[in-house]
Amino acid sequence: VQLQASGGGLVQAGGSLRLSCTASGSISKIDVRGWYRQAPGKQRELVAAITSGGTTNYGNSDKGRFTISRDNAKNTVYLQMNSLEPEDTAVYYCAAWSIREGWGGAPSGFWGQGTLVTVSS
Repeated sequence: VQLQASGGGLVQAGGSLRLSCTASGSISKIDVRGWYRQAPGKQRELVAAITSGGTTNYGNSDKGRFTISRDNAKNTVYLQMNSLEPEDTAVYYCAAWSIREGWGGAPSGFWGQGTLVTVSS
């Protein structure tokens, strides 16, 4: 499984970005798609995840500002981020794993290359 993330960039505080992650390869192995992020000096943390059926799980960083969605026909997952804050600055990684691993199964799954989001104050 290969994951290609895009959509990162530089945005001012209060702005919005939409990240995309397209999967290819043996996608039958995966049915949970998610976004993680890692800020400098911090551990990687879950941002949001979604199952193939559309059930979602958000991490603590969301605060109601982020929305994860997916287009199964395009094998693509999106992360809409609104009201961005400087604290959201991080490398955002998309991940994919089997539902059998549960919501915390990303470490045993597949990872994309990461896309940098920088929020200026």
